[in-house]
Amino acid sequence: MSQLSAAPLAPTTSVEVPAVPLLQLGTWVVFYGLLAMLAIFFVSAGQGAISLPAGTAVHEWVHDARHLLGYPCH
Repeated sequence: MSQLSAAPLAPTTSVEVPAVPLLQLGTWVVFYGLLAMLAIFFVSAGQGAISLPAGTAVHEWVHDARHLLGYPCH
């Protein structure tokens, strides 16, 4: 019968997770949330009744992005 020798275990180190203040985190979440909503508005702008810019310039600028995201346009 053979005996298996156990290798000595390496000492474990503890990892400390830094605390993030919720107010600071919430500010960035709101900022990037509003930025994302603005981007989605311009990509999905159908140049209809709720469109802020007049004309079809925005529609043409994001035309391929509309197709990539599945928005119907024509």
